[in-house]
Order: sequence, then structure tokens, then C-alpha cells
Amino acid sequence: MRIFKAVAVGAGYFSHYQYEAWGRIPEVTLTAFCNRDPHRAKVITDRFGIPNHYTDFREMLDKERPDFVDIITPPPTHLEMTGIAAEMGINVICQKPLAPTFEDAKAIVRSADQAGIRFMVHENWRFQPWYRHIKKLLDSGIVGDKIHSMYFRSRMGDGWGEDAYLNRQPYFREYPRLLVYENGVHFIDTYRFLAGEVREVYSVLKKLNPVIACEDAGAVVFKFESGVTGLWDANRYNECNFENPRYTFGEMLIDANGGSIRLYLDGRVTAQPLGRPEQDQPYRHEDRNFCSDCCYTTQRHFVDCLLGGKQFETHGHDYLRTLAVQEAVYTSAQEGRPITVRYCSAQSD
Repeated sequence: MRIFKAVAVGAGYFSHYQYEAWGRIPEVTLTAFCNRDPHRAKVITDRFGIPNHYTDFREMLDKERPDFVDIITPPPTHLEMTGIAAEMGINVICQKPLAPTFEDAKAIVRSADQAGIRFMVHENWRFQPWYRHIKKLLDSGIVGDKIHSMYFRSRMGDGWGEDAYLNRQPYFREYPRLLVYENGVHFIDTYRFLAGEVREVYSVLKKLNPVIACEDAGAVVFKFESGVTGLWDANRYNECNFENPRYTFGEMLIDANGGSIRLYLDGRVTAQPLGRPEQDQPYRHEDRNFCSDCCYTTQRHFVDCLLGGKQFETHGHDYLRTLAVQEAVYTSAQEGRPITVRYCSAQSD
């Protein structure tokens, strides 16, 4: 069995999900991690038993010489870190948000291309089991062969009051972009996974909590090249009526020419062909790790593609298409009009 030597950088809240998932992938041995905060580093060492800790990223790569590095740090660090790894010929899986700006994101992808390394964005939403199941149901034709509309409603309830986003991610309060940049981008990518490319968007973004810096509510209409109409209706201020709002993050309705598919807050998926009652569509999901173990599934995909020489679903150039839609959403909100999505390559201006 091929064993990949891996290292990681980062020790924040979300990194724990990724470290835990690497520990369950037998083809990966995580030999070291990097973090400058001694307290956070000790927590990672004690909890996950990673043998080597570094405070300097380049030194870690130089001494460990891994097959790949998992970058789990804030977005402003990604361009430099990916550049260092690329320069050393080391493959990269990088957490989202990919970069603070679209230009930086293109530069990240460009540096990976120029070095010839394998590069994947850790975009785990499309790897959540309900979306994989919904995709299979759509492909099976259980509700027809033409999607009319896709609607997702999300109410997280973690963004109201002075302590918005709690101790988990308090830095969200200071982000210059928040709802779409941090959370909405997941749904843009998932909508693309389910319905294809987006042609045009119209968005209204708002700030509901006065103590934060930017938008925490939004409604976005997507027009797809296939003719599908999508709506994403979300805010992080108001609460949902399910005990774990972070399981599915909301509920979905897909209408098609032969019926409807629904995702419920507890992960239940149903199909209702026209003229027939709604029926459960059983599949395996569990409240494990994050969003039914989607970090594991994402990282498993990364390793499987390395082993098989296949293209990652969320490779750099594909993810730039997701980010092009994100940019159009912000432009639409700023200008108050529909915006045609401008897709471009990493080399374009």
C-alpha cells in the first residue's frame, strides 16, 4: 500500500476536524505540523499525537520533505504558503476561503500550475453525504430530467449579540466580507456541483448585527446556463428550529419536471414524484466530525486522486469558477443590478 508522508500548518478551531480525519486515512502518515502559538500547538500534539512541531513553515517543509501539505491557516497566508510549497515541489490541499481577493486566488492557482504540483481546495460542502445522495437521485431521473429550481434556506443563529460567533470564530466580527465569503461560497460550489455553471446573479446583502463589520444576511438569485433558477436565502442572525443548526446548515428544495427532492435539517432526504406521496430516500449519514464527516470524505477524495492520478473535483481552476460567481454576487449587491458571471483563467487579468 502506498503511504503518503504529510504535514500540516494551522491549529485553529477547524483544523481539529481535519487532523482527526487524517488519522483515519491509512495511506497518510502525518509526521509534523506548524504553528507559532505554543498553547494551541500543545493541544494539537496532545490530542492527535503528531510527532513533530515546528514554528517555521519553510523549515518544516525543508526538514520533513513531505508528499503534500495541508494548509489550514487564515486566507491571507495561503498565497505565500502555497508559493513556498510549489517552489519545493510539494503538493497542496488548501482550506477555503482560498484568498482575501480574487487576484490572490488566481495567483495561488498560477503558482501551482507553474510548479507542476497537485493542488486542491478543501471545499467540503459538495462532499457532504446528502449532496452526494441528491446528485445520484437527480442523475437517476427519479424526479425527471430537467431541474426547474433549487432553493436553500439557512438560519444559523450564531451571529446575534455582542458575542457573535462565540469563542469558536470571533474573528468573523471583523471580516470585511462575511456571509458569502465564508459560508455562501460553499453553496455556490454545491449549486455548481448539482446544476452546472451559473450565468447570472442578482443579490441583496445586509448587516443585521450592528456590532460586526459586514454582511450577515443575504438573498441571492442564480440563473444557470441550463435554465435552472437558484435561490439562496440565508442569515446568521436568526435561529432555526432544529437542535443542531450546524448539521446540514439549512434545508433544500429542488423542483424538477417530474417532481421534487427535499433535504431536511436532520439530514433526511425525500423524493416526491408528481402525483405520488413524498418518500424517504435512505442513505448513510451520521453526526460525526463536521457535517456528517465531510472533512474525511473530502480528504479521502484528495488521497484517492493522488493514488489514481485523477483530477480533483475542486482543483484550482474549477474553484476559480466558484470564486468568479462569488465576485459577481458582491458586485451585484454593490451595484443593485444583475451581474453576468465573468469566468476567467488563472492567467487572465
